[in-house]
Amino acid sequence: MMILPSTDRKCRRSPRIPFLPEKDDDHEPLEAGFDGASFSGAVFNLSTTVVGAGIMALPAAVKQLGMIPGLVMIALGSMLTESSIDMILRFTRASKTASFSGVVGDAFGGAGRTLLQACIVVNNLGMLVVYMIIIGDVFSGTWSEGVHHSGLMEEWFGQHWWTSRFSVLLLTTLLVFAPLISFKRVDSLRYTSAVSVGLAVVFVVITAVVAIIKLMNGSIGMPRLMPEIVDQVSFWKLFTTIPILVTAYICHHNIHPIENELKDPSMMKSIVRTSLTLCSSVYIATSFFGFLLFGDQTLEDILANFDGDLGIPFSLLLNDVVRLSYGIHLMLVFPIVFFSLRLNLDGLLFPFVIPIAFDNRRFFSITVALMGFIFVGANFVPSIWDAFQFTGATAAISVGFIFPAAIALRDTHGIATKRDKLVSWVMILLAISSSTAAISSDVYSIFSSDKEVGS
Repeated sequence: MMILPSTDRKCRRSPRIPFLPEKDDDHEPLEAGFDGASFSGAVFNLSTTVVGAGIMALPAAVKQLGMIPGLVMIALGSMLTESSIDMILRFTRASKTASFSGVVGDAFGGAGRTLLQACIVVNNLGMLVVYMIIIGDVFSGTWSEGVHHSGLMEEWFGQHWWTSRFSVLLLTTLLVFAPLISFKRVDSLRYTSAVSVGLAVVFVVITAVVAIIKLMNGSIGMPRLMPEIVDQVSFWKLFTTIPILVTAYICHHNIHPIENELKDPSMMKSIVRTSLTLCSSVYIATSFFGFLLFGDQTLEDILANFDGDLGIPFSLLLNDVVRLSYGIHLMLVFPIVFFSLRLNLDGLLFPFVIPIAFDNRRFFSITVALMGFIFVGANFVPSIWDAFQFTGATAAISVGFIFPAAIALRDTHGIATKRDKLVSWVMILLAISSSTAAISSDVYSIFSSDKEVGS
């Protein structure tokens, strides 16, 4: 039997499945007959972790950067993400741990483990609030620059109390999220993840078809290829796109839960590469055709653009299909991200007790508390751009780049190559510089707005 380092033993995680052990000294397995997750199921679960709300904000990021730099940055984000995950997996095996926090704990002790778990909690909470905001936008409508963009429920049934944002999010929480976040094994979500990825592809295909038709009939032109810099404010706004691009690829928190349930853990590297290839293709296609279709009218949440006449036959029907399919997609992404959120919050609050899967009271108490917090946040955060900038410029960059790079530079097991250390320094420098620039840009924008109001 594998012996865990002291950092993992202290946090009572199993060497194979940190959230749901196959075997525990004092407990029976929770699910008999489960012999491991499949390659396709793992790809769908990881892809669903990646392709969440980020796909909706990427066209706006490309609008800020221009088509060519924007698409290049999306591709570079995928490459850096694959490098960071590869380093995490190699150091996981060297340290004989079974979780991201275990690897960090092996390199930096309990303080490092706690800091990582806190970053994952902040990142995932921010992401799930964003998901609920977009779901509210899709079904009950949103305001942007003083213009009201109607939601599906408003369009179909008119304005009633049960079509309001609060009612829609409450019903979604009770009827959709509650059952799906009750699973104690991530592989149980493989079918909903497959549907989720399929719905994201539907969104991409419809956007591409509409853009190509309008381009052929001459109703739209080629989009701006490079950024438009007219003053200091527009220059600083370029840096606010970096956290959006980083957040779009964050999936590191679900790498180990997915790997620990595989029939053959050695498949994980191929699973990561397949998933990131699929996701980056979806991102590039969405950003290209979305910006091509709407140009400088592309909104922070591109779904809000799909509420008017697209200028082609059946445009209103296509609008409804696009928004409905993506709204359901986000509902199915939600439990995947929630899974690792609950796992890491439990590790922060109760590091020395039995696994949460064997304690129903703790499991449901944490689940209800987290869901309540997310629900309240979704009803008070005004813009997904604000939420993305906050989580992307802080916790997401730390989870996706700073921690993996720090592990490689620490190199407690002497396995880091020169390339690993070079890539690690690049990731840290990019992460810190982009985070600082994005936060500075937000502060600059706030003060600039205050001056304009005062004048």
